[in-house]
Amino acid sequence: MFEFIKTYAPQLIIAGIKYTIPLALISFVIALVLAAFVGVLRSYKPQVTGIKRALWFTLDQLLAFYVWAFRSTPMLVQLFVVFYGLPKLGIAWLQPSAWIAAIAVLSLNSGAYASEAIRAAISSIPDTQREAAEALGMTDSQTFIRIILPQAARISIPTLANSFISLIKDTSLASTVTIVEMFYLSQQLAAATFEPLQMYLLVAAIYAIFVTILSIPQRYIQRWADRFVK
Repeated sequence: MFEFIKTYAPQLIIAGIKYTIPLALISFVIALVLAAFVGVLRSYKPQVTGIKRALWFTLDQLLAFYVWAFRSTPMLVQLFVVFYGLPKLGIAWLQPSAWIAAIAVLSLNSGAYASEAIRAAISSIPDTQREAAEALGMTDSQTFIRIILPQAARISIPTLANSFISLIKDTSLASTVTIVEMFYLSQQLAAATFEPLQMYLLVAAIYAIFVTILSIPQRYIQRWADRFVK
């Protein structure tokens, strides 16, 4: 078993460093930006009337549909639709490479879930804080930016960290669109060595190591965010 690990672990680790980790990091950064945009817009309720109210309602419904669509369908199906399905439409710019397809789906899927985490964090802030800000003469936007968002950001850190952990593991689905990440390579090696049990246990252990290492910054970020909380 030790010889098996010594022989194949380096190959899997290199594949993870070259493909799995960059895929997860790039997708998470995009997902985080998207989640913040969607979560904030769906939570912020400006006091507007007339055409502005109608436009804001329409935007809210479009964002709600995006969240519903990506949370209601499996990521594997989404990958197949983007990578194998869209090119059938015959439109040149709808023929993404494997990397673009994987990053797009991972980002959109994770962004949908993370946006709900941000929206829940914003909703958890007591109304008394809004009322206090209003009593001090703050506008709705000032209250939202200065009072609500900083607290919501701190509250959402653990949930967003969990989303990142899930995203690292979900990169294994990129093997279905021919990206040679760790799981794809483990499948090839398992077929070549006829040792599927040992190979899949080995890749599972490497995933666990990567997740553990990449989760370490969460503690420091959470500690920094909680520095003024008593």
